[in-house]
Amino acid sequence: MTVESESAVEEVAAPEPKRDLAQLWVCGFLAVLGILVVVDASRLGGFSASNDPIGPKPVPILLGVLLFAVAAFYAVDVLRGGHGEDEGKHADDKYDWKTIGLLCAVFIANALLIDWLGWVISGSLLFWGAAIVLGSRRYFLALAAGVVLGLATFYGFAIGLGLGLPAGILQGIL
Repeated sequence: MTVESESAVEEVAAPEPKRDLAQLWVCGFLAVLGILVVVDASRLGGFSASNDPIGPKPVPILLGVLLFAVAAFYAVDVLRGGHGEDEGKHADDKYDWKTIGLLCAVFIANALLIDWLGWVISGSLLFWGAAIVLGSRRYFLALAAGVVLGLATFYGFAIGLGLGLPAGILQGIL
């Protein structure tokens, strides 16, 4: 066997990956959704306030543009033959119902406690509880991260978006 015939065998042995063109429907949906978000956001009135000089338009326009960009990159990936990992081989795997149940319990506890304790405390407990349920064994680090995330989202909504989350028992302190 010569070198030329070996390379010809290698070329034949490696079939070109099949393109799943049905995924282009998802790309089209994301592109249409992005265009609709941008068009709808451009129709927003000229609201402005002294504490919000740019108004409500930039965030939905940015999200619409990002949706359109994701659609474009996804379409390029699909046309190049890219595909996601086949999850069919994991169909026989068992669900971890204990983890799912505990996560549901953490979310329900957050929903029940948010008005009374406020977002900072209930959100901190939400983030901490989710980290512990998902396997973190660094309890104090997870609690510190939960408090930081709770405070960051509270002030992000208050300062960045002008929306107040419930302060609960910390009313007047925050």
